[in-house]
Amino acid sequence: MPRSQEAEWWANAVYAAIQEIPPGKVTSYGHIALLLGEPQRPRQVGVCLKSLPASESGMEFNSSTVPWQRVINSKGMISHRGPGSAERQAEALREEGVEVTSDSMGEMYVDFSRYGWFPKVLPSEQAEEDDEM
Repeated sequence: MPRSQEAEWWANAVYAAIQEIPPGKVTSYGHIALLLGEPQRPRQVGVCLKSLPASESGMEFNSSTVPWQRVINSKGMISHRGPGSAERQAEALREEGVEVTSDSMGEMYVDFSRYGWFPKVLPSEQAEEDDEM
C-alpha cells in the first residue's frame, strides 16, 4: 500500500533524523519524535522503523543507510518486533561499542546515562541556526 504524501514526508524526516545519531550512541523513539516537533508521535517513529526498506531495495533510506539499531524505548530497553529482532539490534549496538545488558527476564537494556544521545535540536538544524546568525 503506497504512503500518503504526509506519511512519506514523516518517514523521510524520521530516517534523516536517525541518520544524525552518532555511532556508539542511542536515543528513544520519543526523542526522535520530539526533535521533529511531534512529541506525541513516538509510536509512529517505531512504525517507520518497522517498515524501513531492506538494503537491497535501492531506496535512499534503507536498513544500510539508516542506523535503526540506535533507537530504543524510553526505558532504555530494546523493543521486540519479531523473533530474533532484539538480539539482532543488541548485536549491532555491541559492534558499535555499546554495552547491552540483560535482566533476569531476558530483556535487553542500554544505559542512557552512558550511551544516551538527547540533543535539544538536531545537529543539522543547529548548523542552520548558526549559519543564520
